[in-house]
Amino acid sequence: MKNTKLKIISVCSEVDLFSKTGGMADVARSLPKAIKKHGHFVRVFTPLYPHIDKSSHKLKLLIENNSLLIDESKTVNFSIWQGWLSEGLPIYFIEETEYLSRLYPQQKKPSDLYLGNLDNQRFMIFDLAVIESLKLLDIKPDIIQCHDWQTGLIPYYLKNRYQDEPRFTNTATVFTIHNLNFQMGGNWWEVPSKIRDDERQPLPLFQNYDLIKNVNFAKRGIANAEIINTVSEKYAEEIMTKKFGNGLHGVLKQKKHRVFGIVNGIDYADWNPSTDPGLVEKYDYDSLANKTKNKLFLQKYLGLPQNPKIPLIGWTSRLTEQKGIELIIEIIEPLLRMDIQLVILGEGAKKYIDYFSKISKKHPKKIAAIFDFDNQKETMVLAGADIFLLPSRFEPCGLAQLKSLRYGAVPVVHAVGGLVDTISDFNPRTNRGNGFVFKKYDSRDLLIAITRAVVNHRHRESWLKMVRRGMQQSFSWEIPAEKYILIFKKALRVKSNI
Repeated sequence: MKNTKLKIISVCSEVDLFSKTGGMADVARSLPKAIKKHGHFVRVFTPLYPHIDKSSHKLKLLIENNSLLIDESKTVNFSIWQGWLSEGLPIYFIEETEYLSRLYPQQKKPSDLYLGNLDNQRFMIFDLAVIESLKLLDIKPDIIQCHDWQTGLIPYYLKNRYQDEPRFTNTATVFTIHNLNFQMGGNWWEVPSKIRDDERQPLPLFQNYDLIKNVNFAKRGIANAEIINTVSEKYAEEIMTKKFGNGLHGVLKQKKHRVFGIVNGIDYADWNPSTDPGLVEKYDYDSLANKTKNKLFLQKYLGLPQNPKIPLIGWTSRLTEQKGIELIIEIIEPLLRMDIQLVILGEGAKKYIDYFSKISKKHPKKIAAIFDFDNQKETMVLAGADIFLLPSRFEPCGLAQLKSLRYGAVPVVHAVGGLVDTISDFNPRTNRGNGFVFKKYDSRDLLIAITRAVVNHRHRESWLKMVRRGMQQSFSWEIPAEKYILIFKKALRVKSNI
């Protein structure tokens, strides 16, 4: 099997260039490309949301209005469109206009036709449509990689509904957990313990919303996949504990010999300050004077005092409790007393947007906030920042800290998940480390870590060495892709032994 070329299907609810709400979309775009470079047959499947422009992406209709029997209570029609993720790498879009009408729709009002969150029904349709599409397109896969809860029913269906389908006799599934906090369309912790999905019972009828809404897609994916992997080695250990397992640590521990962690990478062609067209000045680790020009531009753009010496701290993550935004709010007053500037870029909960809108107006020379997130603004902040904040309460992997290293912004992170796998604490005596790490999830410990970063920023020679060291580290997809190929082959061995 060493030199065997695999037929790999990657299934994800969002893929960058077409749809994106977070880092999973980056992975779903970059990982298939990296695996294809090793000579494997790779195809990607994702929903065709209405915002995706078929014309600009040059999508081709392959199959129109194919009938899909969900169960005895429901039949829908779906179409298959083809585009290209890169040269020689097709991406197939599932179009279903009744349910897959938006990326993640807001909860309906009680007066609407549908009550509550429909995501379980929506992705049940998507998962079945992907399997049927493989039959329609005459694809016989070796591996189906299922990204996060939205695809969790694919392993379940293959072992139950399609167990006698010859096409899938030797197909193995790999369930990739990007964030175990998300397990289903609603919040898993809001489901009373007595009626939580035990994953062994048959699925309820599609039209029985009161039961369908409680189906735990992630749990069924974990229970039925040949291999489970997470997006960092540390997170793979954490999710088998009660603290981080989000109620699924038991089922994960039962399959612990099939659980692996692989740290994500970033696409260095996309995230490269020496070629980034959105920067006012391009730079690399040998031309950091040009990074300073980006800092001055960012300060001017945001109305902050232009000062190359003042430490500029950047945040480019979602404004959510998970990312540690509450800790920032708790220490905002002592931060304001420090000689720093703070730039917040992100979208998220209204209460956080309101808070930073208000405080940035009150302290316009210290804080700037942008709530219209896109990749160009992200790299503009990373190129201008000296220090980068990612104090997440938990972080399966995190791509932001890898991007910050690439752009020469030194990260301050909490010692969890992929953050502790990628960021090592700076020791000024040995001049080792690429960031500042705090161990206890506490605002005081975060403030100490930020203070350490600000103090070390004054020592320009050692600081610039740390910046260059971070920029020269390799977190590309090359090594992660090789590791994924190994676990794909392991999944096939597990399948053959069942």
